[in-house]
Amino acid sequence: MIIARKIEQLKTLLAKARLSGHKVGLVPTMGYLHEGHLSLVETIVPYVDLVVMSIFVNPTQFSPSEDYESYPRDLEKDIKRAESAGVEIIFSPSVREMYPKGYQSFIHVDKVSEGLCGASRPHHFRGVTTVVGKLFNIVQPDFAVFGEKDYQQLVVIKQMVKDLNFPVRILGSPIIREDDGLAKSSRNVYLSPEQRRNAPLLYCTLQSVKDAFEGGERTGKTLVEMTRQALDIPEVQIDYIELVHAESLQPLQGKIHSQPVLLALAVYMGSTRLIDNIRLQ
Repeated sequence: MIIARKIEQLKTLLAKARLSGHKVGLVPTMGYLHEGHLSLVETIVPYVDLVVMSIFVNPTQFSPSEDYESYPRDLEKDIKRAESAGVEIIFSPSVREMYPKGYQSFIHVDKVSEGLCGASRPHHFRGVTTVVGKLFNIVQPDFAVFGEKDYQQLVVIKQMVKDLNFPVRILGSPIIREDDGLAKSSRNVYLSPEQRRNAPLLYCTLQSVKDAFEGGERTGKTLVEMTRQALDIPEVQIDYIELVHAESLQPLQGKIHSQPVLLALAVYMGSTRLIDNIRLQ
């Protein structure tokens, strides 16, 4: 396991790997690794010879009112977990290394970044695309992998890669869940014991709505309202519930026919924001 802190150090390591004909895979993370992150490694390993994982809590994707300073961090534990999963190089730069004094360039992806999480976190995806674009230029991976829990992020990154001609293939990796259905997330550690007991309601609701869809309910507005009613408890504050086209992320309200459909939601339990989604078709 090699820990690279500097961009030029990482570039030198990877140049040597490419001279040997190695295909490189990138797993971008903000650390505090859990089984969901490790599943990303499992997804990418069959495609590449060398796995690079970035561990960097990216300040540009947090608004001033969000949890950048308190975001959980444990690099020592992350290194051990990453190594056991098959990661060969960890890139863990400082903020100054990624955004040196005078930095002023950003990447913005239109349309697919505007709804869902983009509506309530208007600067979030500009920060995501910028840091991922920088990582693509630094690592120059053949493949990169992103989790489907952050489904909008996956769509935004795919659009950026297509539009800006990044020579990298993007892989999606399925959501990894706790035994009770809660999607694994680094932010789950913020939940109080009572909130943690209530949190599986999200996935239970998504499953129930999918059952209704498979049972013949095809009206988008009705499916959204079913979701809203199921989550109408004091412990849950809804940010959004949206039924969208799974590729364009455009809202669907009328009758659903053969298009690919995603039901996505974001809620607050206390101060903790949780997101989840399910493919209906």
